[in-house]
Amino acid sequence: MLAGKQIAVVMPAYNEAKLIAKALDGVPSFVDHIIVVDDASLDATAEIARSFPRHIDLVEHRTNQGVGAAIATGCRRALALGADLTAVMAADGQMDPADLPSLLAPLIAGEADYTHGDRLGWPAAREAMPWHRWLGNHVFSSLTRYAIGVKVQDSQCGYAAMNRRTQQVLDWDRLWKGYGYPNDLLSALTLCDLRVREIPVRPVYGAERSGIRLRHVLVIIPFVIARAWIRRYARRRELAPQPRAVAPDNPRD
Repeated sequence: MLAGKQIAVVMPAYNEAKLIAKALDGVPSFVDHIIVVDDASLDATAEIARSFPRHIDLVEHRTNQGVGAAIATGCRRALALGADLTAVMAADGQMDPADLPSLLAPLIAGEADYTHGDRLGWPAAREAMPWHRWLGNHVFSSLTRYAIGVKVQDSQCGYAAMNRRTQQVLDWDRLWKGYGYPNDLLSALTLCDLRVREIPVRPVYGAERSGIRLRHVLVIIPFVIARAWIRRYARRRELAPQPRAVAPDNPRD
């Protein structure tokens, strides 16, 4: 527990046998529930999570559904376990556990419903991040800001935390299931009028291998961002005041 709140960490995992033990080992002791969602890995990811010394709530997908779907499964599980606050951390150790209290603080204080990491706001982020990641994040963040109408500095960061209200309000079944889920999630949060805050977090890059491919960069993520803009535009039209019908004058005899 932290500040009297039950804390859950959701860790989506796909073929992370080499790195998941280290990621699990870094989860702070105040976390009450560690939920690993194995997205039909082809390696020993599930076995390593199952045999980890600390209790792990392991959920296994029979088929690979995508990182967004794995996060949705984990968040639903955290809600069922009674967690007050739920964070999402990567199974490849690409998120610094030392930043978790900072992500949770605005939620505990009641100042936000959802927080997510801003790697671009970290001092010396340019030196810490591979140049193509740094540039790509800037481009997609700019497009996402325009699409959803909310200032976000690092739309692609998956390091996030949310309160129970957010978990209850979001329609997890409708969220994008694969890469591009952070953009779609930010869109959904905005449409639900939930309070979002960004927290600077340290960029961590090491032995992990990104699953992002050229098709994600050129097609899928731009499509998700475009869809977010369309939904925002449709919502604005829906909420726009409609002109009142004027009753015709009574015809004269």
